[in-house]
Amino acid sequence: MEQFPFVPKRAFFEPDALDYPLGQKIFQTLKELGVPIQNTPSHNRVTGIPGKTPQEQYFEGKNTMVVGIRRSKDFQTCKPSAHYQLPLNTSCSGKCEYCYLNTTLGKKPYLRVYVNIDEILEKTQEYINENVPEITIFEGAATSDPLPTEPFTGNLAKTIEFFAHHKYGRFRFVTKFTNVESLLHIEHNKQTRFRFSLNSDYVISKFEHSTPSLKERIAAAGKVSEAQYPLGFIIGPIIIYEGYKKEYNRLFANLRETLNPKAFPDLAFELITHRYTKKAKNQILEVFPHTELPMDEEKRQYKYGQFGYGKYVYPKESMGELKHFFQEQINKFFPEAEISYFI
Repeated sequence: MEQFPFVPKRAFFEPDALDYPLGQKIFQTLKELGVPIQNTPSHNRVTGIPGKTPQEQYFEGKNTMVVGIRRSKDFQTCKPSAHYQLPLNTSCSGKCEYCYLNTTLGKKPYLRVYVNIDEILEKTQEYINENVPEITIFEGAATSDPLPTEPFTGNLAKTIEFFAHHKYGRFRFVTKFTNVESLLHIEHNKQTRFRFSLNSDYVISKFEHSTPSLKERIAAAGKVSEAQYPLGFIIGPIIIYEGYKKEYNRLFANLRETLNPKAFPDLAFELITHRYTKKAKNQILEVFPHTELPMDEEKRQYKYGQFGYGKYVYPKESMGELKHFFQEQINKFFPEAEISYFI
């Protein structure tokens, strides 16, 4: 039986979606699962998602799936981690209080899946060809988590297989979810970096709603390491709270115990401290009015970013302490690993 970490309360189909075999397949699967299905003229004009308050709109949006076609031909850039975003889907079934997508996906952040995967991969091929003999890197999770909807689409598996045969292309994505079984036995040729977003038990239970536990994520990462994918981990947002060092230490210890040691030399860690914009704080408080996220400006430093707006980050002294602690932990448990960045 297929494992479905996410089953929507409702689904909408764009008119042309059923002209594609994948659209037909998703329609049939949703029907078998008893999900109510409606038509929509466009993903920009989805009516029928209930919700009067910001909280209702948010949670009902997160329980809605829109099946359609990715019409934009161009891919967005994705620096510094990759050259381009590779759009397999949009949004995520997780309900993380701090998520930056809360400021970009509107009041009803429904999940979108794309049925024209062959056209998307054809465009990917064009970008690779343009850049030969350089290697072009694509990020598959810039505006989404592609794993919750993978049982419906198979798009992630198809993309991994596509990159397995491309000398000048590389793929990477990140997930908080654990339904990895369908990806363990496909040919990847080490061309895809499979990354997991991890955090302490406290942060996950407090702020990362509707996502698997740390223990479940580490177990899934262990399976992926046995399948010999290059592995990576995003630890973030790193939050300072009483006892944080003990919990993050336990995270690294459990990770070392679980992963196949053959994965150690090629591990990469991305470390992201908690930060927020004024706009994000206001939207978080609309949806999660009782949030316990640390968002007291008095205890933060205001830092201008590269995109023309500022963020509230931890002050320099705290950042220095965090950087030292995490470097120490990674050097202790995974001395061969690379720290891609600390921000």
